[in-house]
Amino acid sequence: MTTPPPALLIAGHGTRDEAGAEAFRDFVRQLQLRLDHVPVAGGFIELSPPPLGDAVAGMVARGVRRFAAVPLMLVSAGHAKGDIPAALAREKERHPGMSYTYGRPLGPHPALLSVLERRLDEALGATEGRIPLDRADVTVLLVGRGSTDPDANAEVHKAARLLWEGRGYAGVETAFVSLAAPDVPSGLDRCAKLGAKRIVVLPYFLFTGILPERVKQQTEGWAAAHPEVEVRSAEVIGPEPELLDLVIERYEEAVKGDLRMNCDSCVYRIALPGFEDKVGLPQQPHFHPDDDGHHHHGHHHHGAHSHAH
Repeated sequence: MTTPPPALLIAGHGTRDEAGAEAFRDFVRQLQLRLDHVPVAGGFIELSPPPLGDAVAGMVARGVRRFAAVPLMLVSAGHAKGDIPAALAREKERHPGMSYTYGRPLGPHPALLSVLERRLDEALGATEGRIPLDRADVTVLLVGRGSTDPDANAEVHKAARLLWEGRGYAGVETAFVSLAAPDVPSGLDRCAKLGAKRIVVLPYFLFTGILPERVKQQTEGWAAAHPEVEVRSAEVIGPEPELLDLVIERYEEAVKGDLRMNCDSCVYRIALPGFEDKVGLPQQPHFHPDDDGHHHHGHHHHGAHSHAH
């Protein structure tokens, strides 16, 4: 008898916004439809039902013992680094015989950058049957959740840089809606000081909720006070096919134990705009005059992307 695959356990932040919580629950249902051979459940760390513990208990009651948990989060902040692993450890104590592997957060994956680019096109009028406004005139303000974890905030900056590379926008600036500076009005001030005449505020969020709505309200407030600057708001990422595919990819990584670090945005693995010719290129060591191992001449090919992550 073949061993059944581990169940997919989706871990969410939680939100006080019922539409946002329902968007998460509906996304979990869509995943179950896609993965008909794998049990799928989802729960929240805080604020909204169902809690992660209930999702695990429901699975265990159905006979599931092996789990692969994927955080439905764009950046690895306190929830992904601490709260979810702690919750999984607690569930392991509660349910003898349970085992789990833990996947990694979602962003900044090229598939999600493509969705963000689409959201920008929509905000610039692409859906109205006409070519969007010239990107060279457009400054993007990517707005993250914000965290007390500097690494998490740096991930938003990384996403902004990757979104800017090869796509032709005038610039991509960053701001945060909570816990970190600059806030949305300060981010918009910065764009204006840099000479921006047309700004699109792009929320770096998966689903609707209180924080993305706050981004929109703050954007509208700033725009009303600065009529000389054209400001538009883009939509959240949403339950796009790319997001479903990516969560399944993270599940499969966790099942295989293939938790590669930082390869999603590596130009040697993934075709990024403007860098397509680098995919699969053999890697060569740099010549360093102080390195005793480099007295000989010539280069050794080490195979595509052999440097460790």
